[in-house]
Amino acid sequence: MQAPSVGGVMLPRGNGQTVRLSRGASLTDFAEKINANPASLVAVMMNLGEMVTATQSVSDETLQLLADEMNYNVEIVSPEEEDRELLESFDIEFGEDEGGEEFLVPRPPVVTVMGHVDHGKTRLLDTIRKTNVVAGEAGGITQHIGAYQVTTEVNGDDRKITFIDTPGHEAFTAMRARGAKSTDIAILVVAANDGVMPQTIEALNHAKAADVPIVVAVNKIDVEGADPTKVRGQLTEFGLVAEEYGGDTMFVDISAKQGLNIDSLLEAVILTADASLDLRANPEQDAQGIAIESHLDRGRGAVATVLVQRGTLRVGDTMVVGDAYGRVRAMLDDKGENVEEAGPSTPVLVLGLTNVPGAGDNFLVVDEDRTARQIAEKRAARERNANFARRGVRFSLENLDEALKAGLVQELNLIIKGDASGSVEALESSLLQLDVSDEVDIRVLHRGVGAVTESDIDLATGSDAIVIGFNVRAAGRAAQMAEREGVDVRYYSVIYQAIEEIEAALKGMLKPEYEEVELGTAEIREVFRSSKLGNIAGVLVRSGEVKRNTKARLVRDGKVIAENLTITGLRRFKDDVTEIREGFEGGINLGNFNDIKVDDVIATYEMREKPRA
Repeated sequence: MQAPSVGGVMLPRGNGQTVRLSRGASLTDFAEKINANPASLVAVMMNLGEMVTATQSVSDETLQLLADEMNYNVEIVSPEEEDRELLESFDIEFGEDEGGEEFLVPRPPVVTVMGHVDHGKTRLLDTIRKTNVVAGEAGGITQHIGAYQVTTEVNGDDRKITFIDTPGHEAFTAMRARGAKSTDIAILVVAANDGVMPQTIEALNHAKAADVPIVVAVNKIDVEGADPTKVRGQLTEFGLVAEEYGGDTMFVDISAKQGLNIDSLLEAVILTADASLDLRANPEQDAQGIAIESHLDRGRGAVATVLVQRGTLRVGDTMVVGDAYGRVRAMLDDKGENVEEAGPSTPVLVLGLTNVPGAGDNFLVVDEDRTARQIAEKRAARERNANFARRGVRFSLENLDEALKAGLVQELNLIIKGDASGSVEALESSLLQLDVSDEVDIRVLHRGVGAVTESDIDLATGSDAIVIGFNVRAAGRAAQMAEREGVDVRYYSVIYQAIEEIEAALKGMLKPEYEEVELGTAEIREVFRSSKLGNIAGVLVRSGEVKRNTKARLVRDGKVIAENLTITGLRRFKDDVTEIREGFEGGINLGNFNDIKVDDVIATYEMREKPRA
């Protein structure tokens, strides 16, 4: 069955068949699936009112619109499913232990510490680290890599626990959720003097969503006003019932500051893992796992902290992490010491990647460099297409005026980065003192010293902010990320230039001020009755000119009788005209308004935008 032709080209019409496309696919991708000419699909989109090129990544909604028009069902393949299909094409199984039960050996539990801000998460992690430093090691841990292993004694056996150090602030909710998904057990820190707080509930929900057991650390028991019993009662409402109350959640009262009961907390983690989880992995297969954090090191290039989840990672292995790949040149443990291999549940810092992967990206070891490169390039292309499809038009200093007129923005969000704290504060102070109008606000979302980073671009992306770099530039992949996301980054070396440009943009952002401009006046000399049009005023134009479709008011004896009228009809003798000039006669119809008399004056005017000073 054929669809009607577009531009003389017959298009194949579907019968409800399903077409599977990846997120960010182009019309060319769609055309290949249905054996059509991409140019014809461009023509279809033009008929639907959308200007799209054949190779442009388009949104899910656009693909759906095209599919409906062509009588196809479109199925957008999720990134996870697409990645699984990609790995299957290379005969790689991710997320599964190879071999049977005989290959599985016990592995340490992976733990994430969660809780409300200021409840002592960081202090607890620091205390655990310090108590596990090997005796005589001056300076303690020499390098923090975002994850580390500690050893505790349980029933006479030395047992290892791996901790992932995820940020606790609510701004990093997504990262914390990711941390929970990569862990086996969550430690929920609750201050005994504060009790359950909003972020406590938030962290609890993340842990429940990840389906991980929870151990509650009731911290600050040495502080005045501490009430551990109250905490147990509050958490009962959220389904965490303490063992002493007949539940299955272990509560441990601790003081991270004083180092009280830290060993008991670690023991509770091991006992919970033994009771609730079957923590085993195959150390003999090729390594697989997750990237916890990564950054660009000036001396060592791209480095990533990875958590091995199964298999054993060795120096010299070829690995692919998200859209990065490379041969492992060196590995460092949480003490900064070189290691040759890392087994299941072991975190290590990896050197040798081509670029910086994203936190939460999966990693796997492959046999050949060529395979790693192909997987990484396909992942990068998929991510790029999805980003282009998702990317909207962001605000820049040039288009803020249009954005405000469209009602899209009422304030200018700024992120200020500079070379020194003094210059950043001076610039922020000067910008906030700009006296433009009450109608537009300036908000400085973030200010800091140093280069413009990817996190700055992330913040700007989520809040439609403009980034100002004063004597600094974008670092690492921040510039490419800004270009990809459409974020406006401005670089200045003179403070007054920055202030002048922002002030000019703000003046453009202001809602326009209008003033009334009189166009002309007409005196009514006679009133004509019309059954079809109502009363028509026979007038003599006294000043200016009277135009059709302009606003008018009726003045009688110096008083305004009616406002906001419209000149709907204008005639000179028998002809319809668009305007009547001063000194000429004509007929005026004011639409539905008929209360007109001889000697009334019709004054016409228009509202013009007033230029700002």
